[in-house]
Amino acid sequence: MAVDSIDPDLADFARAAGLVLPGETPVWTPLAGGVSSDIWRLDAGGRTVCVKRALAKLKVADDWQAPVNRNLFEWRWLETVRIHFPESVPRPIALDEARGVFAMEFLAAADHPLWKARLLAGEADPAFAAQVGARLGQIHAATARDPAMAARFPTGALFHALRLDPYLLATARRRPEVALAIEALVARTAATHLALAHGDVSPKNILIGPHGPVFLDAETAWYGDPAFDLAFCLNHLLLKALVAPAARSDLRASFAALSRAYLAQVTWEPADDLEGRAASLLPGLFLARVDGKSPVEYLTLQAQKDQVRRTAIPLLKSPPTRLAAVQAAWDATLDD
Repeated sequence: MAVDSIDPDLADFARAAGLVLPGETPVWTPLAGGVSSDIWRLDAGGRTVCVKRALAKLKVADDWQAPVNRNLFEWRWLETVRIHFPESVPRPIALDEARGVFAMEFLAAADHPLWKARLLAGEADPAFAAQVGARLGQIHAATARDPAMAARFPTGALFHALRLDPYLLATARRRPEVALAIEALVARTAATHLALAHGDVSPKNILIGPHGPVFLDAETAWYGDPAFDLAFCLNHLLLKALVAPAARSDLRASFAALSRAYLAQVTWEPADDLEGRAASLLPGLFLARVDGKSPVEYLTLQAQKDQVRRTAIPLLKSPPTRLAAVQAAWDATLDD
């Protein structure tokens, strides 16, 4: 539903960027999104764009603050990926670095359904999951071992504030029995700088486009460990089995297809090394979605959360080196 008034900062940005021309009456409609930004559909003069502004305090129950300059690095991630794979991101249109706002192409849901919605509806397509894995690996390969790219994304502190602390370290504080294991994962991840990572590769940030996956919401873009992106995405395919049990077989096949397609693109290091990091990190991220600062909203039952813990905690104590081992452990828990 459109709003009657809009923040003057956003109105000024839209006029300065030429998104609203003199004499036009803009229509601002809030869009559903994640917890970290205000996102708007802006209609004016027959044109439609998406406007995004980062929030200083994220919309979660815990106190979670983050620098708003992440908006700039999301813009840079979009620019970078568009050079190599223009069909895989919305077209960036205008940036106001001082205001922490940018505009990008608006992609209608009719042509670009959300992958998360499909998964929650029990529609898990291994072929699309393979496309996600392949494209993610290609993005990493195109940016790997590039000092200039690393200099363009000096976002280690931002990644810590948005991912390592609220997901992993917050979980370590709440689960002292695996705190040392999680802290070791954090230290290793923070010290690994190999490629441009998105930082939030989740089905809620992936559209099913006419030409394959379209990636959104790269606020946590970071020149770091690409294994984080792989583990972060696979995590959601595990979790969805709790709320879409009829799709469990297809979710398992999607997990395997995404893993294979991604690992086939790994050229910057031995694929086994990257898989080992992703496999050992995955249980930490799995546990974080019930015990961290950003729990998934669709796991509402204590029994569901306990199933996650029963899988993740033993794996953190005895880390796997293969992604299939994590899936197997989860299958065993679900079978029980």
